[in-house]
Amino acid sequence: MATPSSASSPAALALPSGISLDALLAELRRLSWGAADILRAYGRGEQPPYGFPRALSVEEGGEGPVSAADLAVNRWLLDGLGQAFPGADWTLLSEETAREQLTAGEPLAAEWLWILDPLDGTKDFLQGTGEYAVHLALAHRGVPVLGVVLLPEMEQLWLGITEALAGEPGQAWCENRTGERTPVRFSSRRQPGELVLVASRNHRDDRLERLVAALELGDTKAIGSVGGKVATILRGETDLYVSLSGKSAPKDWDMAAPHAVLEAAGGAFTHADGRPLTYNTGDVRQAGCLIASHGPAHAELCARAAAAMATIDPGFLV
Repeated sequence: MATPSSASSPAALALPSGISLDALLAELRRLSWGAADILRAYGRGEQPPYGFPRALSVEEGGEGPVSAADLAVNRWLLDGLGQAFPGADWTLLSEETAREQLTAGEPLAAEWLWILDPLDGTKDFLQGTGEYAVHLALAHRGVPVLGVVLLPEMEQLWLGITEALAGEPGQAWCENRTGERTPVRFSSRRQPGELVLVASRNHRDDRLERLVAALELGDTKAIGSVGGKVATILRGETDLYVSLSGKSAPKDWDMAAPHAVLEAAGGAFTHADGRPLTYNTGDVRQAGCLIASHGPAHAELCARAAAAMATIDPGFLV
């Protein structure tokens, strides 16, 4: 695979303030592996690196390792991007800063927006399953064009540069700490009846169970974290992920980075009616029936899901 370059296509978007794609990727690698070290230290009850304090127990007046890890990685990412690219014409939004930054119904006034999730899969981090992730996505006018999904316990760093930023075509791959690359390996399964679904371990209800039954798929695998789920599609272990929710829906920071990587790899991530996922709309919830897949059967899966939901929950906006 050719080395990505900001000059790969005349039609490619120009990053703000003359920032080169190569320099940006180098910094994202440094920040990602640093985040992995921070999270793994907190998860093991060890002293974290980079001067972050150890986690205090609730008895000591703290909020435990999950909150400590979340806040530490949040600070690591925000400070890192700020120091590496001072004055860059973009805005940084994370799950941890959203409450202070966002006003309901009002998008942020940002052409370029970073959407960060310092710890996706909090329950899995707490339970020690290892199925948690770090998400970094760069969106342009509400469309994610660059995504990073870090799986600390697997030592996997997934990067995706969509066609809009890379030019033709999009590029996605996985790296380890030494920079060794592994390509995306979508499965060869094509027919809906043989496709493997990756589902949430912690967020399932009767409607989702009925929808999955209606899709008449093959096997099902349960994995935590949206980033972790999409990574199983990228590795060819599974083929699709379905999110079905309303008021308590996943948020922009849950979806943006996995969305960008999957799209850059040639997969698809849309609403069941084919509408694209959009970000920074004034409502951070990614509600509806959302389907991520490796691509070949995506249109048929969406059609089946939309038809099924019309019976399962009439009036539900997919």
